[in-house]
Amino acid sequence: MREIIFDTETTGFDPLSGDRLVEIGCIEMVNRVPTGATYHAYYNPQRSMPPSAEAVHGLSEKFLSDKPLFGSKVDELLEFLGDSNLVAHNARFDFGFLNHELERCGREPVSYDRMIDTVAMARTAHPGAKHSLDALCSRYGIDRSHRVKHGALLDAELLAQVYIELTGGRQIGLGLADAAASVTVAATETTRTSISAVKIRREPRDFSALPEELERHREFVQALNNPIWGKEAAQPETV
Repeated sequence: MREIIFDTETTGFDPLSGDRLVEIGCIEMVNRVPTGATYHAYYNPQRSMPPSAEAVHGLSEKFLSDKPLFGSKVDELLEFLGDSNLVAHNARFDFGFLNHELERCGREPVSYDRMIDTVAMARTAHPGAKHSLDALCSRYGIDRSHRVKHGALLDAELLAQVYIELTGGRQIGLGLADAAASVTVAATETTRTSISAVKIRREPRDFSALPEELERHREFVQALNNPIWGKEAAQPETV
């Protein structure tokens, strides 16, 4: 199963008010294992960068001024995404900006049916706890010491580790170990059954009673009071 973990950086919070996507980072995972394949791009938003947004991700208007427009790189992004499910933290925010940019260049938006939101997963797994990416990294012991500012690819890499934990994490390995142990036990039991099913032929042994044993048995039978076989022997035969 192929999934894409992704994150975006933007000029603000609302694409409908003119905010734009300026960075996207994607991590490919297959069966919950990162493959090493990534996609990363910066985009020229063709607008100013608010100081509050720059303080979060460190991307200045000058830095982005020579970067390509989203539309000029859209094909390679869509090729990387394919038809896989897309995993993001507070995914509606990222989907909103991604789809806004796609619509601006005449492309079909990504269906929300493909959306997997790790915030929603964290709320289910840890109700009442903090669900920020930093908080989840702390909960799961994921090193984020190199995260000085937000960055789309870096955050996607951290989110990939969080997503693994939210979907089983180290328990996946334990499950495999348990399965292997079950196979071992089953094989052992099969071996035991096979061994017990083997019949070893032995020569018949003579268990004839000794004369004194036969005499003691006769005396014991005579001493019985009204034995049941005596009654049966006394009954007349019926025709």
